[in-house]
Amino acid sequence: MKTMTLLETQIAIKYLKDTFETLLSKKLNLTRVSAPLFVEKLSGLNDDLSGASKEICFNVGNTEIEIVHSLAKWKRYALKQYDFEMHMGLYTDMNAIRKDETMDNLHSIYVDQWDWEKIIEKEERNKKTLFKVVRDIYSVIYSLKRKCEVKYGFTYDLNKSIKFISTKQLEKMYPSLTCKEREYAICKQYKAVFIYQIGWPLKDGKPFDNRASDYDDWNLNGDILLFDDVIDAPIEISSMGIRVDEESLIKQIEYKNEQHKLDNEYCSMVINNKLPYTIGGGIGQSRLCMFFLKKKHIGEVQATYWHKEYKQKLIDEGLDIL
Repeated sequence: MKTMTLLETQIAIKYLKDTFETLLSKKLNLTRVSAPLFVEKLSGLNDDLSGASKEICFNVGNTEIEIVHSLAKWKRYALKQYDFEMHMGLYTDMNAIRKDETMDNLHSIYVDQWDWEKIIEKEERNKKTLFKVVRDIYSVIYSLKRKCEVKYGFTYDLNKSIKFISTKQLEKMYPSLTCKEREYAICKQYKAVFIYQIGWPLKDGKPFDNRASDYDDWNLNGDILLFDDVIDAPIEISSMGIRVDEESLIKQIEYKNEQHKLDNEYCSMVINNKLPYTIGGGIGQSRLCMFFLKKKHIGEVQATYWHKEYKQKLIDEGLDIL
């Protein structure tokens, strides 16, 4: 396997990002837009990550501002504001700080991803639409695979098609395994997997994974995962889904006992049909680069902060940390 210098890695990162972004925008009919790094706290536009991470706040005059965790809800608002037409969408570079993130080979406190969103008809809020978009995204990933094989001489164990499986089907297949163990088992077998319907509890009374109540419809969402042979683990490349309508929003908020959210501007607009019906998601830039450049740690493709002792440990292991 070819070893890259730090400079070669940086050049390759730019190539991967530019190529993927171009292919994705054409495939999904997306227009690039600029996006905020922070939003007003009371707007309800920030993603609270199921309450798992505390946002970074500051004041501008008397207004409390939050650095975004993601743009999941802002994008839907922007599609209306910019008068996007049916079946058109937007994408943007999303940069965020998640200060409470547990740092490991796939996670840092810095998040960089392509956030995308496109308008659909209400009648298209179904699994057929969801699966088609997943296949479109995966076709872009597979196209990038073929380009990287030629350009860098790497080989990737990816099938031409992606496997679809629901969280309930996974539970039935592997009843004695934990959710993470189920992810590993199915991804190890099929290499590229879309696990869908994440949020509602399974037979054991717990959800496959926690999801915020106010943007994805838990019956029409999921994660794209690729099995990474370098680290012998699945990498979640994308979390995505058809967004809540007025009924699913209220149902999910009531289930999580988060009725306070109904008072914010965003939820009010959804309930009163003032926002378009959409599908959208995020695609991890550094994770995609880590996978295609055969890196063991996200710090090899992302310039961010690491605790001094942790960074030295990685260097001692022979890793080139940016």
